[in-house]
Amino acid sequence: MVLDEVSGEHEFYCCGARILLSRGEIKFLSEPKITYCPLVESLYGVHKVNIEAVKRIIEMKVKGFGFCCEQRIFDPSMIVPYGSSEIISTCMEDDLIECGVTVCEGAGTIITANPKLIQEIGARLTGIIRTSPVRGIIEYIRSREGIILDENYAKINQEEGVLKAAEMGYKRIAVTIAGFNSRSIEGIRRIEKEKGLEVAIFSVCNTCVSREDAETIASGADVVCASASQIIREIVGSRALMQLGITIPVFILTKLGKKLILSYLNRFEDKIVVFRTTSLPYLIKGRGPKLKGET
Repeated sequence: MVLDEVSGEHEFYCCGARILLSRGEIKFLSEPKITYCPLVESLYGVHKVNIEAVKRIIEMKVKGFGFCCEQRIFDPSMIVPYGSSEIISTCMEDDLIECGVTVCEGAGTIITANPKLIQEIGARLTGIIRTSPVRGIIEYIRSREGIILDENYAKINQEEGVLKAAEMGYKRIAVTIAGFNSRSIEGIRRIEKEKGLEVAIFSVCNTCVSREDAETIASGADVVCASASQIIREIVGSRALMQLGITIPVFILTKLGKKLILSYLNRFEDKIVVFRTTSLPYLIKGRGPKLKGET
């Protein structure tokens, strides 16, 4: 059985469902919040999202790239247009960012100056709530110049990750913050001010955010993935300086975020349309994920 390869216990979101994954078992702590997602369809061939479909997606993640397994496959391919790991890794290569603070299942919070490792970790990652140590993953990350915040417990704490990066001498830092951990944004901004840093906050995994989360994100993040959240589209999108994409928009809220996005787009190989608008978000009805209850 594919799931027998899973090592440890891991809790995360997939399609808005809260999942507990351990050896041989998938437990649903909540049901999926979306019924359709174009990104999920393109990556996994799933048109209608339900519990059975989410199970298949997780099994494909485990079988396809060793998600939560000792033999995890780390692929640096650029998978998602406008993805946070793609943007961060590109800006690290362009020397706009010195260091990234991200999260990996089986390791927790990671600090690294290796742009390829950022993309290897983030290419197909989902929103990790908590995780436990997986030796194979930890050893690989260490071999790729990654610093693990807590190897014994695989703790996820992005504030401590940014502080660790500052202690290592980095000044220009990018950090990913999952929507359900949005409160850490305020703490990171305090660290930024106290340590004289320039921190780019990328808000990710926002399908299940509350209105309070969205307000916090809008007040403190630089780049925000809307995921399937209508609240993010409404609250964050209306304050954006710039928007990437329509199906799953990415909103840019600050001049720093705009600088990073333009650097990323300079290397973007697909054709792009740019036009002015008097207001954001720019949305087209019928495009994008569908939440339960929507027609």
